Amino acid sequence: MTYAIGDIHGCLSPLKRLIKAIDLKDDDTLVFIGDYVDRGPNPRGVIDFLISLSVNHDCHFIRGNHEQMFLDYLRGAEGSTIWAYNGMETTIRSYGSIRSVPEYHIEFLNETVLHYEENNFIFVHAGVRPGISLKKQNSKDLLWIREPFLETPNPIRNRTVVFGHTPLISGPLIQEGKIGIDTGCVYGGYLTAYRVDDNFYLSERL
Repeated sequence: MTYAIGDIHGCLSPLKRLIKAIDLKDDDTLVFIGDYVDRGPNPRGVIDFLISLSVNHDCHFIRGNHEQMFLDYLRGAEGSTIWAYNGMETTIRSYGSIRSVPEYHIEFLNETVLHYEENNFIFVHAGVRPGISLKKQNSKDLLWIREPFLETPNPIRNRTVVFGHTPLISGPLIQEGKIGIDTGCVYGGYLTAYRVDDNFYLSERL
């Protein structure tokens, strides 16, 4: 079975409960849809937990826009101060200082991918530019897109896009060609694991 897990945003406790509730089998796959850091109480703990989880389970880690902002800031990239307006303070607080981010966490962030494919499913953080093949997608769209993607049915023909980024407090968005699983845990909603094999999902609250 393949489980996609929505935006965690430092919410370590519901993440641990959710993984326990899934009761993972040896052949199960986990796809994390990005935004592991910022806004919530324990970004550092979330990354440590994900790294340890990947030792014994098949895990795929998608890069979210918040991981990209984190990396850009660490590199001193132009415009990286935008991170300060997007939850940066809770991430830095969890490390003690920006200089205290361990190298293995930076390696984890750098190894995240922009998309993952399995059968007819495409897993990305924010969505895709409608009508464009996955190979030709712009990385900024995969990390940040909202309205053009959300407003378009079947954005990639004959594929289902599983995405996060846009909080959906009322529950997962399940439409033909699209499944949205950011259910706003850090905003008072839930952290959701969606099983793509049979449309079953589990949720845990902060």
